[in-house]
Amino acid sequence: MSNEILGIAALCVLFGVIFIGFPISFTLGAVSLATGFIALGPVVFDLAVLQTYSVMRDTVLASIPFFLFMGFLLEQSGLVERLFKGIQQLLAGVRGSLYIAVLVTATIFAAATGIVGSAVTLLGVMAGPSMIKSGYDAKMSAGAIAAGGTLGILIPPSVMLIVMGPVVGVPATDLFAAAVLPGLLLSTLFTLWCLVRCWINPSLGPALPMEMRAPSLGPVVMDLVLGVLPVVVVIMATLGVILFGIATPTDAGAVGCFATFVLTVGSGRMTFAKIRKSAYQTLEVSSMILLLVAASNLFGSVFSRLGSPQYMAEWLLSLSLPPTMMLVLILALIFVLGWPLEWVPIVLIVVPVVLPIVQAAGIDLIWFCTLVAVTLQTAWLSPPVALSAYFLKGVVPQWELKQIYAGMVQFLILQVVAVGLLLLFPKLATWLPGVN
Repeated sequence: MSNEILGIAALCVLFGVIFIGFPISFTLGAVSLATGFIALGPVVFDLAVLQTYSVMRDTVLASIPFFLFMGFLLEQSGLVERLFKGIQQLLAGVRGSLYIAVLVTATIFAAATGIVGSAVTLLGVMAGPSMIKSGYDAKMSAGAIAAGGTLGILIPPSVMLIVMGPVVGVPATDLFAAAVLPGLLLSTLFTLWCLVRCWINPSLGPALPMEMRAPSLGPVVMDLVLGVLPVVVVIMATLGVILFGIATPTDAGAVGCFATFVLTVGSGRMTFAKIRKSAYQTLEVSSMILLLVAASNLFGSVFSRLGSPQYMAEWLLSLSLPPTMMLVLILALIFVLGWPLEWVPIVLIVVPVVLPIVQAAGIDLIWFCTLVAVTLQTAWLSPPVALSAYFLKGVVPQWELKQIYAGMVQFLILQVVAVGLLLLFPKLATWLPGVN
């Protein structure tokens, strides 16, 4: 067996073992070392040390704990819930006001954390009971919460984009800039869909009942301005200095994290137990991501030394497919793999495999990465796996799983439309990075 075929066989074994349920990071390490030892000999152990050291020296990856801690602090402090209730009361007389509140809150929260499970769970806890009590349609309510929760995987500063940058050799700041317009496009599409459907059929999202409205809007506005606006300003300022090239993601993340910590503690809603829980959650998720990055770097290094990526790229290019068709096929593969797998193994395993094909086809890497991000977001809403459905079912048990699925499909179609718009209009992803 040639080294190229051995590498492809190792890739098949890797996916097979992961689908069975083995831990991804340890599976990556074991397959990498076994395959590398067969093909390269003992030098694979030196390679493992060098690849791990290179990950430890990557300053961009150091921003991951900062953004995660920022998101967990906001979650534990209750300020996101405060934001949701404030928007809900401001728009109490509008049909579908709770949909708007969910999606606006989700968009802002997405700028603080890229953890989809956390966002869907938090939105479900906040909005689910209010939607049920207000007589909102269960399907559309579930769909809005699930779709809004997935925005965190795309809207910067997205942890996924931070990880993807070094994988494809593109600065994370460029990927952040590229994801801004697609993220806002999706949020707008979701909101317009809800408003139009409520305008056509008011029973889907009636105005808030009088007994649930605040006696006056003055205290509501004051609560938003004093309690939530400073945190929103910090998040947007953190993102702004990154997009305009004033600071690196790591520097901006550290400053934003510290400012968020001060504001959440100053709000009077934080306790030592909540801070400790946020720190533990940050340590757990950061360790998981960075261990996966180190293991996948080793696999990618072994895989490339065997010549397998070039072999696959040459085979696909020999089919003489147009670059656009090649890109659609790659996105379809990523979409299907997104059902059973989370974004981490796809970004760290699949993307490096198809990267030579993308480069050989002359496809813009920033455009490609944005398409991958939106496609992976779409996979979170794709039955029958659709992990967002299980997160939501866990916190809103009144909604049946089939209702959640039915609601998610509506927004899944909107996400497919967004992918189509990105394919037709690449400038949606490439314009803002070019401005910088």
